[in-house]
Amino acid sequence: MKLVPVLDVLNGIVVHAVKGNRKEYQPLKSVLTSSVNPVDVALVFRLQGFSELYLADLDAILGREPDFDLYRSLVQLGFRCMVDAGVSDICVVKKLLDCGVSKVVIGTETLRSVNFVKDVVKHIGAERVVVSLDIKDGQVLTGLGFDGSRDLFELIRVFCVVGVSEFILLDLTRVGSDVGVNIDLLRKVLTLIDSSVYVGGGVCGVEDLLGLKKLGVLGVLFASALHSGKIRVKDLVDVDLF
Repeated sequence: MKLVPVLDVLNGIVVHAVKGNRKEYQPLKSVLTSSVNPVDVALVFRLQGFSELYLADLDAILGREPDFDLYRSLVQLGFRCMVDAGVSDICVVKKLLDCGVSKVVIGTETLRSVNFVKDVVKHIGAERVVVSLDIKDGQVLTGLGFDGSRDLFELIRVFCVVGVSEFILLDLTRVGSDVGVNIDLLRKVLTLIDSSVYVGGGVCGVEDLLGLKKLGVLGVLFASALHSGKIRVKDLVDVDLF
């Protein structure tokens, strides 16, 4: 199981994401570093031994220009990066790959057309695409005028048909909340897409990670528990998770 630290970047700095309420996001406070510079925070993760990174470029997701320089810098640190930059244009997707991004994340929150996912898979290959199933308060978030189903399980079936092979189940309501992962929903999703699922939102301790490993998920996205010190690399090593 892959352990993937998360960088949530808003207004150019790392923020503490809580329950998807972005107007309330505050600059990061961490036991790992006093910096809120994305490269500094990423470097701390790299020095701890993490080799994969998930970046939510919230500025780009909100409609601003993607921070291509940041993507290059993270790749230069040696990370395999998954980046959600709210992409809606195949040209932007290709620019992300030119920066060295390993996987382009297409979040349902900003998605307007299922055909866009199909086109991206066709142009860059399924192995470079991850679809993030963005859930808030039990509902699938989609972009304005989305042309597909808003039923989570029907949507998963459609994405599988167009060639998507990896997913993120991102429960924004639980992000930064330390309330645990939505295991019931995860089990249902796994019946459709087996083990090709990353999980994000709610991880609050090593026991959560061990439970997710038993379920057979592909990976876990987490940040708050690292920054609070509730999960330490030493703890991960002790239980053979790292």
